[in-house]
Amino acid sequence: MEWKGRRQSSNIEDRRRGGRGAVGGARAGGLGGVGLIAVLLIGWFLGIDVTPLLQDQTGASPAPTGQTVDLTAADQAAGEFVAVVLADTEEIWATVFTDQLGETYRKPTLVLFKTATPSPCGGASEATGPFFCPADRKVYLDTAFFTTLSQRLGAGGDFAAAYVVAHEVGHHVQNELGILAEANRVRREVSAEESNAISVRIELQADCLSGIWAREAADTLGVVDAGDLEEAVNAARQIGDDTLQRNAGQRPMPHTFTHGTSEQRARWFTTGLTSGQLADCDTFSTDRL
Repeated sequence: MEWKGRRQSSNIEDRRRGGRGAVGGARAGGLGGVGLIAVLLIGWFLGIDVTPLLQDQTGASPAPTGQTVDLTAADQAAGEFVAVVLADTEEIWATVFTDQLGETYRKPTLVLFKTATPSPCGGASEATGPFFCPADRKVYLDTAFFTTLSQRLGAGGDFAAAYVVAHEVGHHVQNELGILAEANRVRREVSAEESNAISVRIELQADCLSGIWAREAADTLGVVDAGDLEEAVNAARQIGDDTLQRNAGQRPMPHTFTHGTSEQRARWFTTGLTSGQLADCDTFSTDRL
């Protein structure tokens, strides 16, 4: 993906300096490295905040507000990369909203943090992974997740990382369209298993919306290199609930799925990529997810 030297979004709230909290190292008798990774993976992708469990295992609480966090060259580059991708989503969704809906797109804010930071939707941390908070219309992202995506989950490449940003912006798009609020309202009124099933539809739609972004990034912006789109499809496959549960040493349990299978995630991303139409991303009316 061509991103260096390109326009960066100004809608970035960088909290990585003057950090808002950090989790300390593991104590004796806590989770080992493999166990910690398994807990983090389950938390990231099954919609579970495992921060309390991690704090129990580390014997440490978040560091006080005001702690200085040094940024490495890699941190700086990752922040610039995210700002470029966010700028691309702004341009693309402004056009899509105008052309397909006749409406004006309101841009979200993306919060960059390192280790931990507060949000109206709960604490953002390495345990929660990237997420969109509808309460303040902000995306929360620790760019260290990109390293996990590549080294632990087998989804390397800058376009795979861009897909993560585009997926979370997809939730913002759902929020702007009133879909997210209605889906979450229903989720609060049904059983846990039914709530999980609705969550799957929410996430698959966000995958489809990120496919629309990818199509426009390739066709309109011309910033997609050979192999980039396959990086995004591979990332969608690697973070399917079934694959993550297997990699965590579990037998896949469909009733616990909250994001969709690897096949579903890749297929809905490809649907948006192929179509480019919001109407084709309706995961709530279809009988075939």
